[in-house]
Amino acid sequence: MIKTSNLKYSYGNLEVLKGVDLHIKRGEFVSIVGASGAGKTTLLQLLGTLDDVQTGSLVINNREVNTLSQKELASFRNKEIGFVFQFHNLLVEFTALENVCLPAFIAGTDRKSAEQKGLELLALLGLSDRANHKPDELSGGEQQRVAVARALINSPSIILADEPSGNLDSKNAEELHNLFLKLNKDLKQTFVIITHNKNLANLGSRILEMKDGKII
Repeated sequence: MIKTSNLKYSYGNLEVLKGVDLHIKRGEFVSIVGASGAGKTTLLQLLGTLDDVQTGSLVINNREVNTLSQKELASFRNKEIGFVFQFHNLLVEFTALENVCLPAFIAGTDRKSAEQKGLELLALLGLSDRANHKPDELSGGEQQRVAVARALINSPSIILADEPSGNLDSKNAEELHNLFLKLNKDLKQTFVIITHNKNLANLGSRILEMKDGKII
C-alpha cells in the first residue's frame, strides 16, 4: 500500500528526513513513535502528499506519486487518503453531517449519495443524533469522531493520523483508539498513526520508531 525508498526532506539547510525506507502492507495498522523533532510529522505530510517529495520515491497503492500533476495529486489525495489530526479542524459554520460530506462534494459525489453515506458513518460512530449539530454543540470526543467520519467518507485506502487523541481526555482517547481498531478490522483500511500515547501505539500490528530523521 505504501512504499518509500531513500526518502529525504529538508527545510532549507535543515535535513529532517535522512533516507527513509518504508514498506506498509494493505490493511496494516502501523504506529510511528519517537521524540519530538525526529521527523514523524514531516514523514506523514509526505505520505499524505501534502508536501512534495524532494529526494527518493513514494509509491501509494501502486501509483508513483512523484509523477502526478498537481491536479491529479489533489484528486488522488481526496480519493485515496483520509486524514485525522490532533485538532479536528471542523468548519464551525457547518453541521456535523455537512463537515463529513465536504470531501465527497469535492470529489463530485451528488448531495443525496454523499449525505446518505455521511449518515451511515455518523451512525457507525454513534453520532446519529448529532448530525445536525454544529461543532460548538459537540463535545471534544464527538468532534474528533466527526473528523474520523469525514476522513472515511470517500472510502480511502489509507487513514493517516497525527496525534489523533492528543487533545482528548483518557476516556475519549481510549474510545477513539478502539474505534480505529474496529475500522481497521471491519473495513480493512490501512492505518498509519503518529502518537506519543503508548496504549494507542501498542494496538498496532507494527511499531516503527524514528530518530534523527530515520526509522531505527
